[in-house]
Amino acid sequence: MYKTIFNKRTSLKFKHFSNKGYSLFSVLGREVIVGTLSVATLTYAKANGISTEVSKITTDSLYRGAALELDEVSVTASRAPLAESQQARMVTVLSREDIAQAPVQSINDLLKYVASVDVRQRGPVGAQTDVSIRGGNYEQITILLNGVNINDPQTGHNAFDFPCDIADIERIEVLEGPAAHIYGTSSLLGAINIVTKQHDSSSLSAYAEGGSYGYAKMGARAKMNYLRWNHSFSGSYTRSDGYSRSKSGALNMDYNGGKMFYQGGYDDADICVKWHAGLSTKGYGSNTFYSNYSDEQYERTLKTYTAIQAENKRGIFRFHPIIYWNRNMDRFELFRNNPEAYPFNYHRTDVFGVNLNGYLDWKAGRTAFGAEMREEDLVSGNLGEKLTRIHHIHGTDRNYTNGINRTNVQFILEHNILLRNFTLSMGITAVKNSWSEMNMRVYPAVEACYRLNENWKVYASYNSSLRMPSVTELYYNSKGYNANRNLKPEELSALEFGTKYNSNPVQASANVFFNHYTNLIDWIIDEKADSAVLTTTNFGKINAIGVEANINLNFLELLPNQHFLKKLTLQYAYLNQDQKQYDGITSRYVLEYLRHKLVANIQMNLWKSLHLGVNYRFQKRNGNYVIGYDEATKTNLLKKYSPYSVVDARLSWNRPNYSIYIEGNNILSHRYVDFGRLQQPGFWFIAGAKINITL
Repeated sequence: MYKTIFNKRTSLKFKHFSNKGYSLFSVLGREVIVGTLSVATLTYAKANGISTEVSKITTDSLYRGAALELDEVSVTASRAPLAESQQARMVTVLSREDIAQAPVQSINDLLKYVASVDVRQRGPVGAQTDVSIRGGNYEQITILLNGVNINDPQTGHNAFDFPCDIADIERIEVLEGPAAHIYGTSSLLGAINIVTKQHDSSSLSAYAEGGSYGYAKMGARAKMNYLRWNHSFSGSYTRSDGYSRSKSGALNMDYNGGKMFYQGGYDDADICVKWHAGLSTKGYGSNTFYSNYSDEQYERTLKTYTAIQAENKRGIFRFHPIIYWNRNMDRFELFRNNPEAYPFNYHRTDVFGVNLNGYLDWKAGRTAFGAEMREEDLVSGNLGEKLTRIHHIHGTDRNYTNGINRTNVQFILEHNILLRNFTLSMGITAVKNSWSEMNMRVYPAVEACYRLNENWKVYASYNSSLRMPSVTELYYNSKGYNANRNLKPEELSALEFGTKYNSNPVQASANVFFNHYTNLIDWIIDEKADSAVLTTTNFGKINAIGVEANINLNFLELLPNQHFLKKLTLQYAYLNQDQKQYDGITSRYVLEYLRHKLVANIQMNLWKSLHLGVNYRFQKRNGNYVIGYDEATKTNLLKKYSPYSVVDARLSWNRPNYSIYIEGNNILSHRYVDFGRLQQPGFWFIAGAKINITL
């Protein structure tokens, strides 16, 4: 299911660079291998509707006189596209088919089945989830919606509050490794791009499902296409009682929330324009997640997203501008519905961005450039510096008294040398942030790819990146927390080597990477201090080495005389950090990473339209968590994370216009711990139905 997709490389041929202008990683086929380093090179894998039309062009300017034909690939990158066969980086793509087959209720749940991704949840159906890549933390990746950065500078804890439902998703693209030359300060260890469905025929669809712990969900979607215009509207509502209660017997992991999403577009022979607007609101019990002082914490968020982007289709110069505005509002209650016990925390963040991307072809190769300005403005009841002018908090008798405003500017230049079997890309990113009067910093990137034959290729890359501290890391001072406003930005340099194999029945890849971190940010507890308070700090230099491998077997092609086994996917990821162990220091994030993760998925056709999918995960986490306090020694009691296995399954009857399904999560009912003392639920059962009417 989360296959890494490879295209067949026969002869090279481009039709035109159009289609999904918002798509982050764009290469045709069943896997994506993302672009050679670029500002320009992320490409998306389009699982459906692949064109078979072929038009031929000579590419002397790109190949220094070597005229090649390229298999037509529908390629559009966020800055500039390269053919899949030329890419020196790999993107894992979860296609529409993968999403439909998975026993999941949210995007967060789906990402558990990617070996390099660490998903740590504190509530049901993705109520509150931290997502990281390659041993990093939830602050160190960029989250995108149709190629638009939707990161929240306040905190990465709520980064996955998408306005669209999982039923709206066309595919999910996961880029592993530093991406500063593409996305700037937040993509220290990678990026996740959510691409929504577009350009389908006009239709109406709806679904409803329910299950354990009072879980219920319903949603609907309408799509309308007329000539060159297309529109879609969707909405959904989810609720659950949660799987635990507080000491007083009250719900403390319940969840309820709704989503509304609209997207539209115009497409003709000269230009493609797309826009979207969405809203996400949710409230959830957060148990003891933020603090051990209360097991009845609660949080309510409201987020809105708007963006418009365009791309020209003709001419030697291609231009792709994006303008966006996101607003995030958050209320945190340490003691639920009891502001007298401790005042509620209120925050409001507005993020405005302008992103200009372009590329052109000339005799020396393909040159791409980009420029982005992103302004982050936050007002809060307790985060940031004191405001000279206070702002009233709507619906309360309180005011926003603190805040912070910072502007990030980045410039990117990249050049790609494209030969018959070899690609070399060189990029440079210059970044300046107004926070703390940071000077301009420069981060280089170099990537190379060599194609041994039609099935094998090898690649190597060097990338560097930067991440600014979140506002919470800088200013969150509350009961049990003491942030450090003098934090330095995190920096990372990374080397990666890999090989990839692709044939019709078998796709496989293996790679090894080395990450060198400087000034890594973490929340720690110093046991030698007078009180056990979480404090933000910059660690010194930390090195990490990792290995990843995966194989995808298509049994319908390997064993064409049978129709029972459809496909099998195996993934494995290993990571080791050699950070210095500090006596008496408990880390909350940096030292808590997945050392081993094994993921397996098998898809079967039991009878006619009856399908069964089984997913298996094994995880072993490094690190300790606090389980209590020893009054005699005045120290916290620690426990190591235990390894665990989880089995999920989905049984479905699928017809063209409807499907009926049952899902079982954690079938073995293993009550494992993935974050601190928050025990995850046991067996979770869900049943549902979907219907689709084509107009």
